[in-house]
Amino acid sequence: MTEKEKMLASKLYNPSDEELVKLRYNARILTEKFNKTSITNLKERNDILKQLFGSSGNQIYIEPPFYCDYGINIHVGENFYANFNCIILDVCKVTIGKNCMIAPQVGIYTATHPIKASERYLGLELGKPVTIGDNCWIGGNAIINPGVTLGNNVVVASGAVVTKSFGDNVVIGGNPARILKIIEE
Repeated sequence: MTEKEKMLASKLYNPSDEELVKLRYNARILTEKFNKTSITNLKERNDILKQLFGSSGNQIYIEPPFYCDYGINIHVGENFYANFNCIILDVCKVTIGKNCMIAPQVGIYTATHPIKASERYLGLELGKPVTIGDNCWIGGNAIINPGVTLGNNVVVASGAVVTKSFGDNVVIGGNPARILKIIEE
């Protein structure tokens, strides 16, 4: 397996691998360009995001600044919005459904490190994918940790630290996040 294949398969990998370094460099160039693009040039901004992301709907909007590791592992649905200072560490796949909103200062992290010091000392890393369903709203300063799956129609309260997965139609909050309310429509 290549280091990239190991990374995407949630296995220990070497982040100093030449291919991975080039991919991160490309993401840095694109995010820097995106973050410096004028609000008056929405078409250029969307074109940059289309180059950066693995896939996306046609209607997406992100307020700069925006940061990610690779970009190519991010897949967002139609009608996606992310507010200022969104960070997506996408060493593994990040899938976000349609009609999702992300408030300011949100972090979505697939990147993690080994628990064993001997593996960390070697500089090895790993990741776990994150999946967010349709019609979700992630509140300001929330953190979505590696390996989390959120169902459809989930609301994540501001400041929540989401360390485990949740099903559909819930409001979650706290640290660690827990169900605060069932959403009945």
